[in-house]
Amino acid sequence: MGQKVNPICFRTGIMVGWKSRWYASKKEYADLLIEDHKIRDFIKNRKDKFGKAVYPSIAKIEIERTRDEVKVILFSARPGVLIGRKGERVDELQKELQGKTGRRINIKIEELNRPELVAQLVAEEIGEQLIKRAAFRRTMKRTIETTMEAGAKGIKIQLSGRLGGAEMSRREKQIAGSIPLSTLRANIDYGFAEAMIAQGHIGIQVWINLGTFNEGDINGANAQTGEAPKKPKRTYKR
Repeated sequence: MGQKVNPICFRTGIMVGWKSRWYASKKEYADLLIEDHKIRDFIKNRKDKFGKAVYPSIAKIEIERTRDEVKVILFSARPGVLIGRKGERVDELQKELQGKTGRRINIKIEELNRPELVAQLVAEEIGEQLIKRAAFRRTMKRTIETTMEAGAKGIKIQLSGRLGGAEMSRREKQIAGSIPLSTLRANIDYGFAEAMIAQGHIGIQVWINLGTFNEGDINGANAQTGEAPKKPKRTYKR
């Protein structure tokens, strides 16, 4: 099960909060869901004329809706690049999203202080190294050392594709520490990226174990209230 289920989806609603937070009627629900996907897709996949990402180093995008506006929260390791000089890039993005959705957009940027512990950013960094023709095994080893030194409990990296320019695609993975994917209380971060090299696409998956959730960090429903009551141990008289 652990290799087939996205660890974030597996914990969403139990230990992790939802990335889209709003309520809607049955008639509007599908349209708003598609609109959320279009907003995320536009921000993540927009390229400039040189093929580089216009809004780089975005780990995740959260969306909150009220009756009047749509609040888009960007979690980035490089907030200065997103904001631009005097906030011009944020204003530009806000106008473009308002034109696409026809709604009032409010953009908020949150800074990530430790990008080496964010699985999505780690996966994208590995992809950038592979595009620059770096050796994949050396890149994986260096990334694992950096993440473990930053305080992670464990990390797993898996690459799939025509690695090293081989004719037949294959998978390579490296693991350090512990990755308890099936333990709900374990704080497992997951990221996926693609590197477009000359031989084809390389898929990059990264799992990072950040320890366990504290009671104050739980955003989903309280799991303890749903547990069956435990029977007291039977005492035997001697």
